[in-house]
Amino acid sequence: MSTLTRAATPQEQTRAGRLRLRGLAWLMVRQHRPALLTCAAAVLIGSLWMIHERGTALDTLHAAGWPAKSRDALDGPTVQRLDNSFGDAARYLGYLPFLFGVFIGAPLIASDQEHGITRLVSTQSVTRMRWLLWKLGFALTLAVVTTGVLGGVFGWWWRAVRPVVSSNWFDGSVFDNSLPVLTALTLFTTSLGIVIGVLARRAVTAMVLTLIATAAALLVGDYLKPRLATPRRVAFPLDGAHPAVLSDAVQVDQWVGTSSGKVYGWGTCVNDAAPEACRAKLGIVDSVWDYLGPDQMAPLQWTAAGLLFGANVLLVALVVWRVRRRAL
Repeated sequence: MSTLTRAATPQEQTRAGRLRLRGLAWLMVRQHRPALLTCAAAVLIGSLWMIHERGTALDTLHAAGWPAKSRDALDGPTVQRLDNSFGDAARYLGYLPFLFGVFIGAPLIASDQEHGITRLVSTQSVTRMRWLLWKLGFALTLAVVTTGVLGGVFGWWWRAVRPVVSSNWFDGSVFDNSLPVLTALTLFTTSLGIVIGVLARRAVTAMVLTLIATAAALLVGDYLKPRLATPRRVAFPLDGAHPAVLSDAVQVDQWVGTSSGKVYGWGTCVNDAAPEACRAKLGIVDSVWDYLGPDQMAPLQWTAAGLLFGANVLLVALVVWRVRRRAL
């Protein structure tokens, strides 16, 4: 017995066409499906886990009497357990710039060069430049979406438990793993991997070189980070309590000074046979701190992100210039 069929209506044909990827969009998804699925799983699982840990932490802290009780007054094992959970999340997020640079950026074009796909592309109706822009757009968009969601949720978690966890705002586990630095840093390492891949033309070689270059770039970033903002200075009596402005502040440098404002190195008179007499002779009465306040976190992060975005634009421009000048 035959089954009656009917032709699809124009509306159904249009709807089906909209749902089906075509051309380079289909190629990007098909070729990079493992990376796409991995990032989707990381975003979903990571976000749900951090949301759960945030809620658990707040419930535990409120049950223990926080915020009426300070961190020092809370149960030690409870604080340590929450601190460990937060540190684990920060450590996992800290791997993202390496993972994107090594496993997505480095082989993105190098693998196609190694297997001759770039030569095949040049024989098709799609121009080489259009194909390159789709490749770059796919990788960088994947980096932005993944780190944007995870970095945003992580920052939301940190702001809720900030007075309790031991990580201060300038620590790499917070500063580098929340928006906008995490996204900018991952974009930079991804672009760095792409550039190295284009030049190396071998996927494994590019991945190794990208790992080394990313580690070196992060070391340089740690060195430059305190220099992205102007430290503030405060003086207070040598034996006095720290002023309120140093609460949650990050010490950049420490001095000792006179009442007139003249400063000496913090070790002045420390090794003298009579330290008190030495300080009295020099007129040293104050401890002087150069510090960064917590209100400087946002300007520091956006400054760092701006520099990284600028470097990312230069790297992408280098790839485009290289491809326009010479065939892959």
